[in-house]
Amino acid sequence: MTPSECLFCRIAQRQLPARIAGEEDGLLAFEDVNPQAPVHLLIIPTEHLPTLADATPAHTPLLGRTVQFANRLARERGLGTDGYRLVVNCGAKAGQSVFHLHWHLLGGRSFQWPPG
Repeated sequence: MTPSECLFCRIAQRQLPARIAGEEDGLLAFEDVNPQAPVHLLIIPTEHLPTLADATPAHTPLLGRTVQFANRLARERGLGTDGYRLVVNCGAKAGQSVFHLHWHLLGGRSFQWPPG
């Protein structure tokens, strides 16, 4: 898939609408259109990178910045004290459906197992 065909690249290039939650240093966060929690953001690198497995040692700074960006977004949404989940699906068998590296930032409800 080329970046011109990639849904998330088109969002990053503002060719498709999205509810932007934040942007900094090669990263973009926007609200998931099918939220699985009261807070469900997608965080993407603006560079097209299909999966986490495609990351190279040169991407190490980007990966670290992503975690710090997610932490800031979580704090801004009041998730810092209750906790949140940061998830990456890598590949189709892991549930990745859009092949542009992305993290799901989820919070605002319990994720404990067993539920209760």
